Amino acid sequence: MPRKPAGRSSTRGPSGRSYRNDTGLTRQPKKMRGRKPSSQRWLTRQLNDPFVAQAKSRGFRSRAALKLEQIDDRYEILKPGMAIVDLGCAPGGWLQVTADRIGLGRGAGKLVGIDLLETDVLDGVDIIVGDMTDPVMIERVRAAVGGRGNGVMSDMAAATTGHRPTDHLRTTALLEVALDFAIEVLVEDGFFLAKCFRGGAERSVLELMQANFQTVRHVKPAASRQESVESYVLATGFHGAGGRAGGNPDDNPHDDHADAADSALPDGSGGYSPI
Repeated sequence: MPRKPAGRSSTRGPSGRSYRNDTGLTRQPKKMRGRKPSSQRWLTRQLNDPFVAQAKSRGFRSRAALKLEQIDDRYEILKPGMAIVDLGCAPGGWLQVTADRIGLGRGAGKLVGIDLLETDVLDGVDIIVGDMTDPVMIERVRAAVGGRGNGVMSDMAAATTGHRPTDHLRTTALLEVALDFAIEVLVEDGFFLAKCFRGGAERSVLELMQANFQTVRHVKPAASRQESVESYVLATGFHGAGGRAGGNPDDNPHDDHADAADSALPDGSGGYSPI
């Protein structure tokens, strides 16, 4: 095996990906003076991340678009004609990928996005500016998608405080809001895809997914930095037998499908398949 030349530093960052350019040097932002060390690291990482460069070269609004592409390439959750809701849609990378894959404008597909931040207009997409935790906004999103949808996606994450346990709890709370909305609007066999920071508090949310979907998986696309606690949870085969958070399964609006879904599963509880 060839030996690494003496005196040369590592060519890879914490994620295991190369942070070197063609000349063998790590690219540095032009203006670093006055920035916090954490900001300097983030800027350097962004400048040298191949997925950032790929997203930019392909015209995507964010690197996150590649994450959704990679997830869909493997699990084929997006299909022509679907009605999809994207929670936390800014700056619109997921909307771009979804619009293309559901054939928006070329059929009966429908795509609705909501975010606290402004999102640039995208042809055929209904974009709402508002807080997804506000019941009034929830009703607007539901009306925009036509009451029911084939998929609910959420790339929402709470603004970080630097205290990892607090950040985990806040993002998990958003995950729970997104799941509750999904259970309310999904049609039978629909899917739910959401950002999920692992840390323990998300266990009750995952259990609720297991009770309402046939299969639940943790997914870590290649475009998600390996050193990050970020992962995604993908729940497919919605049947709604488990009801909503804090609710009574007997009051579940999808009870018409509960018996059929239970009989299709070995234990009636759904499957949990981390990867």
